[in-house]
Amino acid sequence: MDRAEVDAKIREIAEPFNKKGVTITEDTSFQNDLEFDSLTVMDFVAEIEDEFDIIISMNQQAEIEKYGQLVDAVTKMQAD
Repeated sequence: MDRAEVDAKIREIAEPFNKKGVTITEDTSFQNDLEFDSLTVMDFVAEIEDEFDIIISMNQQAEIEKYGQLVDAVTKMQAD
């Protein structure tokens, strides 16, 4: 799966979590722009892990602050 396909799928997964209808860009922050709390992050990550059959460690989650970073991380994990 290439980056564009991963991006499209994650946007689809993010839609129900995006309660304020924020336009998601590469620089969209999960905490500041989307206002994800810790429970929302856990649910969102679980859906991504299930969809892509990957595991995102707690350390990786802590490093991913922006949407583009998530897409890059998932794309890389898919390639490995």
